[in-house]
Amino acid sequence: MDAPVTLEDTVTLDMNQFQEDLKELGILLEETQMRQFIAYYRILKEWNSFMNLTAITEFQEVCKKHFVDSLSIVKIYDFMKSINEDGCRMMDVGTGAGFPGIPIKIVFPYVKVTLLDSLKKRVHFLDEVINRLGLEGMDAIHGRAEDYARTDRHREKYDLCVSRAVAHLSTLSEYCIPFVKVGGKFISYKSEKLAVEQSESGKAIAVLGGKITGQEEFTLPASDIYRNLLVIEKTKPTPKKYPRKAGIPAKEPIQCASRIMGD
Repeated sequence: MDAPVTLEDTVTLDMNQFQEDLKELGILLEETQMRQFIAYYRILKEWNSFMNLTAITEFQEVCKKHFVDSLSIVKIYDFMKSINEDGCRMMDVGTGAGFPGIPIKIVFPYVKVTLLDSLKKRVHFLDEVINRLGLEGMDAIHGRAEDYARTDRHREKYDLCVSRAVAHLSTLSEYCIPFVKVGGKFISYKSEKLAVEQSESGKAIAVLGGKITGQEEFTLPASDIYRNLLVIEKTKPTPKKYPRKAGIPAKEPIQCASRIMGD
């Protein structure tokens, strides 16, 4: 294991804009958290040299388009208010290189975070980040949402499920809503307007036990980068037949498959 990143390592990286962006979100970083973000960036860049994690590698761009973007969830979700007797459990579906789960964990260390990804090599990378940053109460698992959401250990066990994955909202809802306990929320990160997609996904969200309760459209701080956060609250248990077998939610989203499935 590599030695922890020290404060001396920060001198070559300008954190000023990153800190200003986070201030606009109401977030102030402690020294340890600054070191963790820098270490995360360096591990990301190191591993990206031999495997495809992200096309964005310049430090300021990573800060803006990955770190700040991940943390923009605070515009619509209050992590402090989400704490209950079991703490706050969050599932990140299709996490890829750890976004948004790892930035959220760094800023809100009391949140228990599970990262889910279908590529084993990415999970090895995530394990490396978790270990080198000393992120306790966080784990990474390899597999598909359609399989894990059917297990007793994960089904309807999370206060919050998030995803930045690129997929139609109907498909994402089938991946994510089954993980959420009744009263919890699924928040989808999008980079485009959602009116048509919301309309097409209304049936799927309702069938899966959800209801759209919030939406936030904005640009990332000091940029013209458009973002859209959609909040779906879990109002009733998800029927046992969902999610369907691996691959089906993407090939036949519920609104397209409804006549076949008899929903």
